Amino acid sequence: MFSIDSYTLEPLVTGTFALDGGAMFGVVPKVLWNSKIASDELNRIPLSLRSLLIRGEGKIILIDVGIGDKWSPKLKEMYSIQPLYSPLENALLAKGIQPSQVTDVIVTHLHFDHVGGATKYDTNHKLMPTLPNAKVYVQKSNWKHAETPNEKDRASYLQENYLPLYDAGLVVFVEGNQEILPGIQVIETNGHTIGQQLVKIGEGKHSVLYCADMIPTSAHLPLAWVMGYDLYPLTTIEEKKKWLPKAAKEEWILFFEHDPFLHSCTIEWNDKGPLIKDVYALT
Repeated sequence: MFSIDSYTLEPLVTGTFALDGGAMFGVVPKVLWNSKIASDELNRIPLSLRSLLIRGEGKIILIDVGIGDKWSPKLKEMYSIQPLYSPLENALLAKGIQPSQVTDVIVTHLHFDHVGGATKYDTNHKLMPTLPNAKVYVQKSNWKHAETPNEKDRASYLQENYLPLYDAGLVVFVEGNQEILPGIQVIETNGHTIGQQLVKIGEGKHSVLYCADMIPTSAHLPLAWVMGYDLYPLTTIEEKKKWLPKAAKEEWILFFEHDPFLHSCTIEWNDKGPLIKDVYALT
């Protein structure tokens, strides 16, 4: 748990899943990435679904909401999704929070593993918001891209995960870098997908940066270690070169959404790029 200004922050794990290791590390040879996160017999690597729970200023805030449970048996097996039922709701209840108490959700982008938990089926098999009273902040450019995604990332944008939020009047569109809640700002990036937003809590030293899919795991800290899933990998590298030196200088805590072994760390910067400094292990 972290304390930043008037907020307390803690990881909220809504489950795990697995993706192809080669796709997760792009052109990095398997002999290198497999030593960081070992693959299974299907070449998949385990990944966490780790949201960030923020409490303070009279609010209960989530950054991203996991993969949800609207999956066919075939896809559950393919992605090795665990747990299978009500992962977000159960994770909140374990923290003493009712889903109706969540006031705000900051969605880094609308890929299924980041926003899938935002909707669920009711007893009549009708889609509805999982967090009925929460405003949902998303970059307008990402929403526009999700309406007509390209062939490369079309399978990651599933409209059942986010259109019911719009229909319920919960979506708040954000444009570019700005403070959206007191002490919480978003940073637009466009390497992984159009209109991803990182989330920064606090100012100056010891802020927390939710890295989303710019740096999905600590193994992706090296500048050239970017995902095959990225629409524009060279842009991702430039974004890392822009933000990581600043994070090192100001001692930001980097929070990793998908790392199976640690949730955050600080870094130092040298002529080889970023290096892990202090590690915050899983709780």
